[in-house]
Amino acid sequence: MKVIISGDHAGMTIRNEVKNLLDEMGIVYEDTGCSCETSVDYPDYALPAAERVASGEFDRGILVCGTGIGMSIAANKVKGIRCALLSDVYSAKLTRMHNNSNMIALGERVIGPGLARDIAKAWLETDFEGDRHQRRLDKLTAYEDKNL
Repeated sequence: MKVIISGDHAGMTIRNEVKNLLDEMGIVYEDTGCSCETSVDYPDYALPAAERVASGEFDRGILVCGTGIGMSIAANKVKGIRCALLSDVYSAKLTRMHNNSNMIALGERVIGPGLARDIAKAWLETDFEGDRHQRRLDKLTAYEDKNL
């Protein structure tokens, strides 16, 4: 598995914690987030990361900002991206099992580093169930193909 991780100025602490987790799990990753604490625009980081996941260059992506909201909205503008905004482990598992999410967004001002690690770990270790869930994703893909 190859993961891209990115974030704006408000997500540096959790981004570093998630990178430590990826190292521990032996997962190859690239960090394209900002390295400053001065205000930057989240679309400048979320959109390129999402494009690289959508292109197949990366299998999955993890985005971090203050709330995760802006990053998730931006990422979901990219065709083929299913980015889930997460703040609990249960949702992390289900978004993989049922939605085959290929990106997640975490909010540094919403969750702490320990919970961020738990969420990312659960999401990375959970597989897509397919079956009836694939049928639903096919409907989303058909809509994207027709309207985007």
